[in-house]
Amino acid sequence: MKQISNLEAVRDAIAMEMRANPDIILLGEGTGERGGSFAHTKNLYQEFGAKRLIDTPIAELGFTGLAVGAAATGLHPIVDLMFVDFAAECMSQIVNQASKLHYVSNGQSCVPMLVRAAMGTIKGAAAHHSSCLYPWFMHIPGLKVVTYSNPVDGYGLMRSALREPNPVIFLDHKTLYSVKGDAPDEETVIPFGKARVYKEGTDLTVVAVALMAQRVLEAVKQTPDISVEVIDPRTLVPLDLETIFASVRKTGRLLIVDEAYPVCSFASEVAAQVASECLYDLDAPVRRINPKAITHPFSPPLEQAMIPQVPQIAQAIRDLMEE
Repeated sequence: MKQISNLEAVRDAIAMEMRANPDIILLGEGTGERGGSFAHTKNLYQEFGAKRLIDTPIAELGFTGLAVGAAATGLHPIVDLMFVDFAAECMSQIVNQASKLHYVSNGQSCVPMLVRAAMGTIKGAAAHHSSCLYPWFMHIPGLKVVTYSNPVDGYGLMRSALREPNPVIFLDHKTLYSVKGDAPDEETVIPFGKARVYKEGTDLTVVAVALMAQRVLEAVKQTPDISVEVIDPRTLVPLDLETIFASVRKTGRLLIVDEAYPVCSFASEVAAQVASECLYDLDAPVRRINPKAITHPFSPPLEQAMIPQVPQIAQAIRDLMEE
């Protein structure tokens, strides 16, 4: 099959939806003629022009608030925050306005708006450009939260996201931008709330998203004697718990690998849900792997030591099988 990068696949999905829906606009710093800091909006300006690809000042609070108003009055803005760390600058607009307007208006108003940002570590991006903040958004009613680990999923989920009537947080992992995989079929649209089972197994279940899902797949190659089931939920809200529960009931063991900090994390939520619903199906305690709860270091060796790595995941799989 033709190979395509994650970046290209998601960019193609945006172009497809912009052609179909003239109300979609895209706002962000350098996302217009320059094509984005990661080339993730390259060529969109040339096709759709300055009225739909809008370069903004360095003012996340301002242009995110502008997008909330535009969405409430009929447009469908994509807000490009560049790095998810910068969401801290505009959380008031996302949490207090975008997520709540549909509810507080008794359904009379919708906010068809997508907030896109890059997350995660990549070669020493350091303290202000390396966070994985999806648990922040998972906590807020009214937001749907999406990430992906391959081009087909990125393409199909973006197309679904741009058809949602209310806010979606769409997160790309920077390390995966250039990674290639099978190209999606042009008509691919992936519904929210449906996990991908990357690999079926009978001994142990591993749940992970984005870069960690790819690292789990590499780690499983180092444990060929263990039958590991690998699940990528893809959407964190809504979360496909039934697929996870069914897997745990089959294997009896669960490991969650998560690049978010351990306290109140994605891994915490999955572990709590499984403990609540599948306690008597477990043959061993639920185990989690998260980064150390420290600020992301600039030093590459320290960064490597902080973030879950393939050998650590493989060893955790072996250790859990011995419990």
